[in-house]
Amino acid sequence: MLTDFNALAVFALVAEEKNFRAAADRMGVTRSAVSQTIRKLEETLGIALVSRTTRSVSLTEAGERLYAETAPALAEMRGALDNAATLHDRPRGKLNLAVSSIAESFLSGPLLSAFAEENPDVKLHITVTDEEFDIVAEGYDAGVRLGEVIAQDMIAVPVSGDQRQLAVASPAYLQRFGTPAHPRDLSAHRCIGWRIAPHIAPYRWEFAEGGKEFSVAAADTITTTDMTLMVRLAVAGAGISFGMEDTFREALSRGELVPVLEDFCPWFPGFYLYYPSRKNMAPKLRALVDHLRAFRR
Repeated sequence: MLTDFNALAVFALVAEEKNFRAAADRMGVTRSAVSQTIRKLEETLGIALVSRTTRSVSLTEAGERLYAETAPALAEMRGALDNAATLHDRPRGKLNLAVSSIAESFLSGPLLSAFAEENPDVKLHITVTDEEFDIVAEGYDAGVRLGEVIAQDMIAVPVSGDQRQLAVASPAYLQRFGTPAHPRDLSAHRCIGWRIAPHIAPYRWEFAEGGKEFSVAAADTITTTDMTLMVRLAVAGAGISFGMEDTFREALSRGELVPVLEDFCPWFPGFYLYYPSRKNMAPKLRALVDHLRAFRR
């Protein structure tokens, strides 16, 4: 059975408007043209799709089912056509990003500043969060996370090189309390821990030895949801802290903090910009991906 797919598009408009005249106005055709198209579609299928009265139009049971099963595909095709029509335009619109607070290379400023300058019609909305959630379900265009926590069905573009986590402390603290030789020695030290939120357990400190990974639940003397405070406390000599090397980089370069237990801190794949696999990527997101790749060269 050959079906005129244009007729399905007309039928979808009638189903949405519940009115032949309104559907005709949206298409820029006559009411009789819409009526004839629906009649031919019904004849092709051999079943009534709409119930007509002088005042209203409603869907039959068959019409409701047909609309429910074809509307998503029709909407996707409309979106594809809209995207194709705007490819020649400059990227524009709101670009929603969910970015991990520890993605220092992405959040440091220059990359995003340059992107905003090159794409003045794109409005960046950046949510800095460490909670894990479905970015599509929450309405985000893309996210930035460590590669190891990104779902396999996502497209991922590198944002940084390999990363590692470090245990650090101030020279003054180590002079007073000594330097741990093994992660198990942390139980005898003051530790400054980090947690995503007050109701979530503190982050476990992850190490590796002999090619095998293991974690330590440090006996945190202090815990905080603020990484800036975590760094300041470590610099002030409050204890040993643990986190991404980039988080401590400035304090390390100034000698305010020094790494400990480096032999147990392996490198791993870093941060990625990730987004759902889409056949028709929005120009605003394509612009960000292209900018990111050029920025990292």
